[in-house]
Amino acid sequence: METIIWLVIFIVMLGIEIATLGLTTIWFAGGALIATLVAAMGFPLYVQIPVFLVVSVVLLLFTRPIAQKYFNKERIMTNAESLVGQTAVVTESINNLKGMGKAVINGQEWTARSVDDSAELQKETQATVVAIEGVKLVLRA
Repeated sequence: METIIWLVIFIVMLGIEIATLGLTTIWFAGGALIATLVAAMGFPLYVQIPVFLVVSVVLLLFTRPIAQKYFNKERIMTNAESLVGQTAVVTESINNLKGMGKAVINGQEWTARSVDDSAELQKETQATVVAIEGVKLVLRA
């Protein structure tokens, strides 16, 4: 009976992975597959569960970075992600303490703040986008 349960877990995890293609459940499907084999060999449940957990964690830790490197190598950053590292022009002086500041990048105006709360960026200066927090650019002079 345990063999069938592990096989069902394997199929469910594999189905979720196929549906999402997110490289999240495939590692647990591998653990469930090995646990299925361990159960088929007659080992008790207190051996099967640790085998499932160890195999899943080992697969996750050692093969996920390699898989992501090859599956995401042609990923192109889009929308707001692509702005990080670019230069923006401050259109309204940025003062974090007063909660004011705007900048333009790629023809679009954004509310902006400085990466350093004590730094004030003056109008018409150029600054580098270091991050995006919600709808605000985080800039460094």
